[in-house]
Amino acid sequence: FVRSLLVATFGLATAQKLFVKMLRCVFRAPMSFFDTTPSGRILNRVSVDQSVVDLDIAFRLGGFASTTIQLLGIVAVMSKVTWQVLILIVPMAVACMWMQRYYIASSRELTRILSVQKSPVIHLFSESIAGAATIRGFGQEKRFMKRNLYLLDCFARPLFSSLAAIEWLCLRMELLSTFVFAFCMAILVSFPPGTIEPSMAGLAVTYGLNLNARMSRWILSFCKLENRIISVERIYQYCKLPSEAPLIIENSRPSSSWPENGNIELVDLKVRYKDDLPLVLHGISCIFPGGKKIGIVGRTGSGKSTLIQALFRLIEPTGGKVIIDDVDISRIGLHDLRSRLSIIPQDPTLFEGTIRMNLDPLEECTDQEIWEALEKCQLGEVIRSKDEKLDSPVLENGDNWSVGQRQLIALGRALLKQAKILVLDEATASVDTATDNLIQKIIRSEFKDCTVCTIAHRIPTVIDSDLVLVLSDGKIAEFDTPQRLLEDKSSMFMQLVSEYSTRSSCI
Repeated sequence: FVRSLLVATFGLATAQKLFVKMLRCVFRAPMSFFDTTPSGRILNRVSVDQSVVDLDIAFRLGGFASTTIQLLGIVAVMSKVTWQVLILIVPMAVACMWMQRYYIASSRELTRILSVQKSPVIHLFSESIAGAATIRGFGQEKRFMKRNLYLLDCFARPLFSSLAAIEWLCLRMELLSTFVFAFCMAILVSFPPGTIEPSMAGLAVTYGLNLNARMSRWILSFCKLENRIISVERIYQYCKLPSEAPLIIENSRPSSSWPENGNIELVDLKVRYKDDLPLVLHGISCIFPGGKKIGIVGRTGSGKSTLIQALFRLIEPTGGKVIIDDVDISRIGLHDLRSRLSIIPQDPTLFEGTIRMNLDPLEECTDQEIWEALEKCQLGEVIRSKDEKLDSPVLENGDNWSVGQRQLIALGRALLKQAKILVLDEATASVDTATDNLIQKIIRSEFKDCTVCTIAHRIPTVIDSDLVLVLSDGKIAEFDTPQRLLEDKSSMFMQLVSEYSTRSSCI
């Protein structure tokens, strides 16, 4: 009972520490980690490997310690009764350790391969669930089933080899134990009469049987424990992930009213996604005046979204700097920066819970303020028509709400936050024209004193902006008022307008 209590207590404490440390490191990892790491690999670490630490390692460690104590006790008793038998036990122990080392070299790598091969299975399963409607719509069920079976086969191969390796070890351990025990019996029988008392010989035989069994069990426990420790190794790898910049830098915190004007200055800004990749933004320098509406346009791959990622420091600049109201954002903490900015992304994210929780996740606003925000974004009547009102349920990813309603809820978040700088990253690309016009109308009226940076492919979305920034291949092609750019028939902005008009007329 005491052993089980100690194992459960210390095992739980260790598992909690490892899990919390891994979780913090994953949450604080830079965006490049999530861009290059499949979700199945992360789920594998936090589920399968963590369950091994929670449920397996502690009890195997307790069993291994118990077997070690029993083995030492048997050896101590036999050394007092028939020490001659120990002459053969020493070579047996050496042979067992040799087999253990020979086995563990292969078994350890097989366990690592098993853990790696399990990640694609989990990833495909999660993808299939998320895209079930699309898979059925295009009739691709057989292709995904075939892919799933192939990945299961890839997982089963090292699993079979791992089980076969265990059987290999068990068979040789049993053969060795049987041979040594038979040899010890032959020695006891061949002793001259009177050398060993019959009672002592019987005790030696009994303990000899236990010694063989305990020695085999000790080796097996040690090998299985070492295999399970690989899960700790894999979790520890995620505990060493590189982290983003500090959330708060105490000696470099902006004032509580920052930013007051919303003036954004880009000074020779250079950005690349990795050290070995080419630059995405090539020395961009411009100023977004505070309180102005800035439209950012350009062809696909011109660096529009990268510019916004640099503004939020999702990607750290390779060179240059971003200055907001005379504060270099690279010198302040990420929390102080991101908490003062608002963004409405192209794909609004809703969390499972309620409307109130999605609008005000930090519970900083009153119900009256939430209702005012809902009225402004034209969702007040929709929410009032539901029985639960602000406690109306939101399913995972907001599946029980339309795309337009999700986008308006994201707009409601921005209204509640009242940040001086608002970023719209293709915010209206997935909604109809009526919802697009509604969002633009709300932004013009409610964020008239704010700096609004709008990335859009729909030219009418940015045509009424105060300034338009045209990017091309990571460089500034044009930066002026839309009226002046339209007057220049050779401007790139004019080309984009003409192409959009042509596409719209064809539709």
